[in-house]
Amino acid sequence: MAMSEVDLRRQHGSVTGTVPEGAVSEADASKRVREMFTHIAPRYDLLNHLLSMQLDRLWRARVTRRLAPILNRSEALALDLCCGTGDLALSFARAGQARVIGADFAHPMLLRAIEKSAQQVEGGAGRCIPFLEADALGLPFADNSFDLVSTAFGFRNLANYENGLREIHRVLKPGGTIAILEFTEPPDHLLGRAYRWYFCNVLPRIGRMLSGDAEAYKYLPKSVSLFMRPKPLMELMSAVGYTAVEFTTYTFCTVYLHLGTKAMG
Repeated sequence: MAMSEVDLRRQHGSVTGTVPEGAVSEADASKRVREMFTHIAPRYDLLNHLLSMQLDRLWRARVTRRLAPILNRSEALALDLCCGTGDLALSFARAGQARVIGADFAHPMLLRAIEKSAQQVEGGAGRCIPFLEADALGLPFADNSFDLVSTAFGFRNLANYENGLREIHRVLKPGGTIAILEFTEPPDHLLGRAYRWYFCNVLPRIGRMLSGDAEAYKYLPKSVSLFMRPKPLMELMSAVGYTAVEFTTYTFCTVYLHLGTKAMG
């Protein structure tokens, strides 16, 4: 079977951003991702929790604990980028004193995030979070604005990974932290093979049945298989200018948290 252009690019290490089916340019890739998440927004939370068997809640809680030294600073400003329906931003707001902002380019996702934030405030479990419609590759923020920029399961959907890292670097303050929580292909062992079978065979079927969008849940495992592995992502982060780059693995090496710091001065 002939390899597709995307497969060839992956083999030669030249996939620089997400490539949804049929995308012919970075602008087209970004447009298709926005349309996809706009369409699945009504069932996004249900499917996230169901398809991850509630592990997505655990992963976000671990990230929040890891970033507690920043979140506990009342003067700190944190941006949750590609925030979707706001779960990580809401976790940050519950856990600490830092001011938190969420940003995403899919408007229906933000509407759900705003609703959830209002419910959290009414329940006395957190503070109101501003959610803004913004593209991660062209953020409407000044240089050196944030102490923390995080993204949970959204970075791999960027049309250009290097440009995304550079834009995050631009808006971080010197000494600020980048935190990227993402899926990756697990090692080739028994649990890894079981995970891949579930991810590629079961998850798309459930996603299609509950969301009515077959393409979105075919895209998910494909986007993970094509995404940069942890060490190449570390190397790219270092090349862009981040220091103290490291990663932590969760759940049998299927999820990674990458951390880095914008150098002082």
